[in-house]
Amino acid sequence: MPTRSSSAVWKGGLKSGNGTVKVGKGAYEGRYSFPSRFEDGDGTNPEELLAAAHAGCLSMALSAGLERAGTPATEVSTRASATLEKVGEAFRVTRMTLEVRGKVPGITSAAFQEAAEKAKEGCPISNALKNNVAFEMDAHLES
Repeated sequence: MPTRSSSAVWKGGLKSGNGTVKVGKGAYEGRYSFPSRFEDGDGTNPEELLAAAHAGCLSMALSAGLERAGTPATEVSTRASATLEKVGEAFRVTRMTLEVRGKVPGITSAAFQEAAEKAKEGCPISNALKNNVAFEMDAHLES
Protein backbone atom coordinates (compact mmCIF):
# COMPACT_ATOMS: atom_id res chain seq x y z
CA MET A 1 0.00 0.00 0.00
CA PRO A 2 1.22 3.53 -0.70
CA THR A 3 2.38 6.04 1.86
CA ARG A 4 0.62 9.39 1.49
CA SER A 5 2.23 12.75 2.25
CA SER A 6 1.20 16.34 2.78
CA SER A 7 3.25 19.31 3.92
CA ALA A 8 3.02 22.58 5.81
CA VAL A 9 5.23 25.63 6.24
CA TRP A 10 4.83 28.10 9.14
CA LYS A 11 6.50 31.51 9.14
CA GLY A 12 6.79 33.76 12.17
CA GLY A 13 5.48 33.56 15.71
CA LEU A 14 2.36 31.79 16.84
CA LYS A 15 -0.11 34.69 16.84
CA SER A 16 1.52 36.95 14.24
CA GLY A 17 2.71 34.23 11.87
CA ASN A 18 0.99 32.34 9.11
CA GLY A 19 1.43 29.24 7.08
CA THR A 20 0.46 27.24 4.06
CA VAL A 21 -0.56 23.64 3.80
CA LYS A 22 -0.31 21.46 0.70
CA VAL A 23 -2.30 18.25 0.49
CA GLY A 24 -0.76 15.41 -1.48
CA LYS A 25 0.48 16.30 -4.93
CA GLY A 26 -1.18 19.70 -4.84
CA ALA A 27 -4.86 18.68 -4.85
CA TYR A 28 -5.39 21.41 -2.26
CA GLU A 29 -3.19 24.28 -1.15
CA GLY A 30 -4.31 26.80 1.43
CA ARG A 31 -3.38 29.31 4.08
CA TYR A 32 -3.72 28.88 7.81
CA SER A 33 -3.07 31.13 10.79
CA PHE A 34 -3.76 31.57 14.48
CA PRO A 35 -7.11 33.28 13.69
CA SER A 36 -8.15 30.52 11.26
CA ARG A 37 -7.41 27.90 13.90
CA PHE A 38 -8.43 29.42 17.22
CA GLU A 39 -10.80 32.18 16.13
CA ASP A 40 -12.96 32.74 13.06
CA GLY A 41 -10.32 33.94 10.60
CA ASP A 42 -9.94 33.19 6.91
CA GLY A 43 -8.08 30.08 5.84
CA THR A 44 -8.11 26.49 6.98
CA ASN A 45 -6.64 24.64 9.96
CA PRO A 46 -5.42 21.15 10.87
CA GLU A 47 -8.76 20.23 12.47
CA GLU A 48 -10.69 20.98 9.28
CA LEU A 49 -8.23 18.91 7.30
CA LEU A 50 -8.62 16.03 9.75
CA ALA A 51 -12.42 16.32 9.47
CA ALA A 52 -12.19 16.32 5.66
CA ALA A 53 -10.05 13.17 5.77
CA HIS A 54 -12.56 11.46 8.07
CA ALA A 55 -15.53 12.49 5.91
CA GLY A 56 -13.87 11.17 2.76
CA CYS A 57 -12.79 7.95 4.40
CA LEU A 58 -16.19 7.21 5.93
CA SER A 59 -18.08 7.97 2.71
CA MET A 60 -15.85 5.57 0.75
CA ALA A 61 -16.01 2.85 3.43
CA LEU A 62 -19.79 3.05 3.60
CA SER A 63 -20.13 2.95 -0.19
CA ALA A 64 -17.87 -0.10 -0.31
CA GLY A 65 -19.83 -1.90 2.42
CA LEU A 66 -23.18 -1.18 0.77
CA GLU A 67 -21.86 -2.41 -2.58
CA ARG A 68 -20.53 -5.63 -1.00
CA ALA A 69 -23.98 -6.19 0.55
CA GLY A 70 -25.62 -5.96 -2.88
CA THR A 71 -27.23 -2.56 -2.26
CA PRO A 72 -24.93 -0.02 -3.91
CA ALA A 73 -25.47 3.62 -3.03
CA THR A 74 -26.19 6.27 -5.63
CA GLU A 75 -24.74 8.82 -3.20
CA VAL A 76 -23.17 8.97 0.25
CA SER A 77 -22.31 12.32 1.80
CA THR A 78 -20.60 12.89 5.12
CA ARG A 79 -20.04 16.08 7.08
CA ALA A 80 -17.41 15.67 9.78
CA SER A 81 -16.79 18.26 12.49
CA ALA A 82 -13.69 18.09 14.69
CA THR A 83 -13.95 19.77 18.10
CA LEU A 84 -10.74 21.37 19.40
CA GLU A 85 -10.65 21.98 23.16
CA LYS A 86 -8.09 22.87 25.78
CA VAL A 87 -7.56 19.89 28.07
CA GLY A 88 -5.21 20.67 30.92
CA GLU A 89 -2.29 22.59 29.46
CA ALA A 90 -2.67 21.29 25.90
CA PHE A 91 -5.17 21.51 23.06
CA ARG A 92 -6.77 18.29 21.79
CA VAL A 93 -9.29 17.15 19.25
CA THR A 94 -11.82 15.71 21.68
CA ARG A 95 -14.79 14.85 19.46
CA MET A 96 -15.57 14.03 15.86
CA THR A 97 -19.22 14.50 14.89
CA LEU A 98 -20.24 12.65 11.75
CA GLU A 99 -23.40 13.44 9.80
CA VAL A 100 -23.92 10.78 7.15
CA ARG A 101 -26.59 10.84 4.47
CA GLY A 102 -27.14 8.18 1.87
CA LYS A 103 -29.27 7.54 -1.18
CA VAL A 104 -29.46 3.77 -1.43
CA PRO A 105 -32.23 2.12 -3.43
CA GLY A 106 -33.71 -1.05 -1.95
CA ILE A 107 -32.39 -0.76 1.61
CA THR A 108 -34.13 -0.17 4.92
CA SER A 109 -33.24 2.60 7.31
CA ALA A 110 -32.10 0.02 9.88
CA ALA A 111 -29.80 -1.68 7.35
CA PHE A 112 -28.35 1.70 6.40
CA GLN A 113 -27.70 2.54 10.06
CA GLU A 114 -25.94 -0.81 10.54
CA ALA A 115 -23.82 -0.33 7.41
CA ALA A 116 -22.88 3.21 8.53
CA GLU A 117 -21.83 1.94 11.96
CA LYS A 118 -19.66 -0.79 10.39
CA ALA A 119 -18.08 1.77 8.08
CA LYS A 120 -17.36 4.11 11.00
CA GLU A 121 -15.69 1.28 12.88
CA GLY A 122 -13.69 0.10 9.87
CA CYS A 123 -12.47 3.17 8.03
CA PRO A 124 -8.73 3.82 8.45
CA ILE A 125 -9.17 7.38 9.76
CA SER A 126 -11.65 6.17 12.40
CA ASN A 127 -9.12 3.53 13.40
CA ALA A 128 -6.38 6.15 13.69
CA LEU A 129 -8.56 8.21 16.03
CA LYS A 130 -10.11 5.37 18.08
CA ASN A 131 -9.52 5.42 21.83
CA ASN A 132 -8.37 9.03 21.57
CA VAL A 133 -11.32 10.97 20.13
CA ALA A 134 -15.02 10.48 20.94
CA PHE A 135 -17.25 9.79 17.92
CA GLU A 136 -20.85 10.87 17.48
CA MET A 137 -22.69 9.76 14.37
CA ASP A 138 -26.06 10.70 12.89
CA ALA A 139 -26.78 8.52 9.85
CA HIS A 140 -29.92 8.90 7.76
CA LEU A 141 -31.19 7.23 4.62
CA GLU A 142 -32.61 9.75 2.16
CA SER A 143 -35.12 9.09 -0.55
